[in-house]
Parts: sequence; C-alpha cells; structure tokens
Amino acid sequence: MRVAVVGATGLVGSTMLKILEERNFPLTELIPVASARSAGKQVSYKGKEYDVVTAEQAIARKPHLALFSAGGSISLELAPKFAAIACYVV
Repeated sequence: MRVAVVGATGLVGSTMLKILEERNFPLTELIPVASARSAGKQVSYKGKEYDVVTAEQAIARKPHLALFSAGGSISLELAPKFAAIACYVV
C-alpha cells in the first residue's frame, strides 16, 4: 500500500510517521508530502530517509491512502485532488 502523509515535516505529520512506524503499518511505499518550500528535505521512517515531495508529485505516484495533517485550508484544497485518483483520504 502506497501511503502519503501530507504535512510530513510538521509536528503532527512527524507524529503520524512515528505512530505508523510503532504500529508497523503495512505500507509498501511512503510518500512524505509538504509544501514546495519543504520539498527535497528528508524525513526518517524505519531507519530509512525519504525525500519530501510536493502534493502534485505525490498525486502522480497514485497513493492508495493519504493522511492529512497540513491544516484546514490546505486539506480542503488538496483532499479532493487525492480523492479524484481513488485515494482514500483521512
């Protein structure tokens, strides 16, 4: 399962990553998503570094599940775009 964490570089997003790791969530691909300003940074998950991408790049990778922690206005804007590709949005 490809999982996008939108807002991955923020406090809530990093906590989501920690909980996914602690619970050994069955993902096959992690897609950390943040603003264009944060794109290219890295986040750690299960001892591996992942490059942060923009929402547009994440959508192109067709995640199965998107977990949002990016704030209300960003979520209102981006959630329908993820849903439009048959991605479950939380």
